[in-house]
Amino acid sequence: MRLRTAATALVAATLAPLVLTAPTAHAASAATPAAPYDFNGDGRADLAIGAPGATVAGQAGAGAVSVVHSGTGGPSTSTRTLLTQNTAGVPGSAEAGDAFGTSVASADLDRDGYADLVVGAPGEDTSSDTNDGVATIVWGSASGLSGARTVNNFAHSGHDRYGLSLAAGDFDADGHPDIAVGATGSMMLTHVPGPITRSGPWYGGTAQGVGAYLESQGVPYLSSGDVTGEGFDVLVTHGHRNGGGSFTDLRNGNTAHSGDWFSYLPPGYVSAVGDIDGDGYGDIAVGNDREPSADFQGVLGGQVTIVYGSPQGRDRDRPEVVLTQNTAGVPGASEAGDRFGSGVALGDVNGDGYADLVVGAAGENSGAGAVTVLYGSASGLTTKGAASYSQNSTGVPGGSEKGDLFGARVVLTDHTGDGRADLSLSGTGENSGDGSVWFLRGTATGLTTTGATSFGPASTGVSTAGSPRFGTALGG
Repeated sequence: MRLRTAATALVAATLAPLVLTAPTAHAASAATPAAPYDFNGDGRADLAIGAPGATVAGQAGAGAVSVVHSGTGGPSTSTRTLLTQNTAGVPGSAEAGDAFGTSVASADLDRDGYADLVVGAPGEDTSSDTNDGVATIVWGSASGLSGARTVNNFAHSGHDRYGLSLAAGDFDADGHPDIAVGATGSMMLTHVPGPITRSGPWYGGTAQGVGAYLESQGVPYLSSGDVTGEGFDVLVTHGHRNGGGSFTDLRNGNTAHSGDWFSYLPPGYVSAVGDIDGDGYGDIAVGNDREPSADFQGVLGGQVTIVYGSPQGRDRDRPEVVLTQNTAGVPGASEAGDRFGSGVALGDVNGDGYADLVVGAAGENSGAGAVTVLYGSASGLTTKGAASYSQNSTGVPGGSEKGDLFGARVVLTDHTGDGRADLSLSGTGENSGDGSVWFLRGTATGLTTTGATSFGPASTGVSTAGSPRFGTALGG
């Protein structure tokens, strides 16, 4: 991997990374790798739904993940898999407060033609550490997910809540997907390199602190993608700065070298990477849904900022695009508590070759929630044809109620196999904290509510005792 140091990059002071080395021999790939979340290798992304508050065998907050498999009509609960730490083959056991399903990520880690699922349980206790945390790989196959392995964690003493956030991608440009794991503490970001197999050795890795991030908050969100157009992935990290406010950075996902390549991004709490203008460089959408009273860098009603990619990472010659509900062409108006930017996703909804943007506004209308779609083009993101959807939109199941939080999380992925990205979104407050998920199909003319579907935890086997918060994590 060629490491770059941009002339204008700002390098944060970090703790010296903990580096472990291991044999360099790599296993040979035997199949065409599957796309992320295609767990059964049928060419359609499945949907992984985290419910970290779920009660399992009487253990409150043990957590669960529902995997809903996709067909030509999209995700269908008739073919699903429920995963908990009580599932046969999954290491550990379901215990109160484990929060299994707080985060999810996916890649074909063992390159066998089936995507694998990584699940974070940051509340997991070990014999020596309360809330040490754990991340678990569940393996894909022709029949779906089965069997599991715990992700290597070699910095137990330097962090807590391992698995607080997750991302997967080829961060060291060796052709093997890697895993990035967020945590709290002095060593809050870990790079676990591939090849990652069902058994056998782990190939070293690194763990480090991240600049001026608050150790108590750690790295609660990660995203990744090919921003430089060189065929490998970089990492977008989120945290809280000492003294208050949010922090977002773009960095080499191989944390042993992240100080060699680093730049600040607009502050926010969530992000997504996709090529909005079709120039071969991934662009970054950063959502900051906080009010100025909660984050001195926030704005009334929330905002999303687009940063365009380049061979150097962030394109500093191209202005950022800042979007609020007061932006011309964006539906609605900025109001306190709207939480515009609670979720962001990038994907090609209409199949024109440009990534489109979906923004969640979970606080809209007293927390009922809404989502907005804006389309990509050769000149970048445009507000032409922008549209907003809520549970009051014709064709969308349900009805808008205070506190539903519709749009808390959003993902854009092709679930039907037609080459267009479909929208899956969650409302984690639906039915007093049960949570729910909705599916809207992508078409040549954009998103459609025709045939839209919705389902809650009970239809996927998740208990509604307590507040499962179904959809807290969403991957597909």
